[in-house]
Amino acid sequence: MLRLLILAQTQSGELKSGLQAIGAGIVYGAAAIGPGIGIGYVVGSAIQAMARQPEMQGPIRTTMFLGVAFAEALALFGFVLFFLAKSG
Repeated sequence: MLRLLILAQTQSGELKSGLQAIGAGIVYGAAAIGPGIGIGYVVGSAIQAMARQPEMQGPIRTTMFLGVAFAEALALFGFVLFFLAKSG
């Protein structure tokens, strides 16, 4: 019975679209890990730097936001790959 269901799903393309959705989710999940770690590292280092030199808060905060933006750009690239993998 299970073989017939798998065969019917394969012929109709439902299995393929389901596996593509799972693969696309894995791609985006993997692409979000790196930027998450990077943003955590950047913000943690900025907080430590501000604690050591409070008078430099302005430049440190500006540099921190630039680092966060660049790391977040990687997550956006992963999001684009998510849609490319899902549509392909």
